[in-house]
Order: sequence, then C-alpha cells, then structure tokens
Amino acid sequence: MRLTFLGTAASYPDAGRACAGYLVQADDVSVLLDCGNGVLANLGCVMDPTHLDAVFITHAHVDHFADVYALQAALRYSPQGPLPPLPLYLPDGLFEHMGTILTEHGARELAEAFQAHELSDGESVQVGSMCITPHLVPHIDPTFALCADSGGTRMCYTSDTAPYVGVHDAIRGAQLLLADATLPVLYEDRAPHMTPAQAGTLARDAGVETLVLTHLWPTVDRAGAALDAAAIFHGRVIVAEELAWIDID
Repeated sequence: MRLTFLGTAASYPDAGRACAGYLVQADDVSVLLDCGNGVLANLGCVMDPTHLDAVFITHAHVDHFADVYALQAALRYSPQGPLPPLPLYLPDGLFEHMGTILTEHGARELAEAFQAHELSDGESVQVGSMCITPHLVPHIDPTFALCADSGGTRMCYTSDTAPYVGVHDAIRGAQLLLADATLPVLYEDRAPHMTPAQAGTLARDAGVETLVLTHLWPTVDRAGAALDAAAIFHGRVIVAEELAWIDID
C-alpha cells in the first residue's frame, strides 16, 4: 500500500501547501481520502484525477472537501466526454449541502459527476482490493477516522479529532497512523484537535510502527512538532510534506 500526501495544512494552506488530501493506492486501486483546497492540483502531479476509484470525505469542514467542486468539473468535462459517476463516500447530508451553494445547473452537474454514499460508523466499504472502514471521532458531528486495509497491511487516518481513547481499538493493528497534529501547545484542548504530543500518545498506545503528523497549522514549527511527538512515541515519526509518499508493508 502506498500513501501519498497531497495536502497537509490545517484550515488554510501556507505557501506551497494544500489542505487535507491523501492518496492511498494498492494493486490497481486509487482512493482519495479528503479533497481540500489545492489537493486536485497536487493529485494531478501523481495521476490523472479522473482515474480515481473512489473519494472519501471525513467531515463537513470546507478544508476537507473544497476541491470536490474542481474534481466535478474534471469528471463532467473530460476530453472523452462526461465520465461515469465516481463513488463519493461522505457523512449524511453533506452532499446535499455541497449543492446548496451552486446554481440549479451546477447542482445537477455535481449530482451527475458523483455517486454519493453515506458513511456509517463501523460499516466497511470495499473498493477493489482495498477495504475502508469509517469510525466516528470527536470533532464536529459527524466526523470519521478512516482505516484502509489491503493485502495484510493497514493504515489509519484520524481526520480531525480531539484526543479520544475510543479510537485506539479502531487503529490497533495498523502499521501506520496518519494523525491530526494541528494545535500548538499553547492551544492544547482549546479546539477539537490534537497537538503533536497528543498524536504521539495515540500512536504509542495503539502500538503502530510509524506515526505521520499532518493537518498542521501553518504557523506550527514542523521540526519541533516531530520532536514533541518523538518524546512520547519511540517508533518512526514523519511530518507529512506535499507530494512525498511512503510505502506501507
């Protein structure tokens, strides 16, 4: 399984970055986890966005779904004509909400571009050889962490979440944890996100091999974030960077 980082910034991107987006590939399957602002341009550096097999959106904050609108245009106006609807998995009501800012024509084209499916806590979705399982986490209601399994390997993406002991069971057995590390220490517990140290605690308690810090606030010192996490978690610690990738064995 290969994980490519397409957008690693929280809420708004600093120079050269994008908001939340991660490409997971296994065998001949390509799945996009979140599609925030700037993600589609980076995805185009890796693969043709119209060749995705599915898109998963974790929650209704715009930095996690803004580029769904750009992807819709790519699907509906491809050189070979409108493409078949792309499976889009997202929380209940979000797809309808996406259409409310569009004209009637735009909302109709959005509905033609995607085949929308509601995510449910603990109900797995099979996409080719990959199995994606959503798990509710505390952020906004609802927000889902996503665990991807393929060929005996597992990676889990926390999405945005406050520290939550209940997610340990969901990610147990994963080789890699892709974790929200938004908050500077000064803001610990003031918003439903984790600090890098809290992400390190989650990785340690879940027994993963590799922790990847992502969704960092643009003013956070990324090198310092890695040190904070490594003081608690003694496995491999990586800070996600746009267009970098990692193979998960």
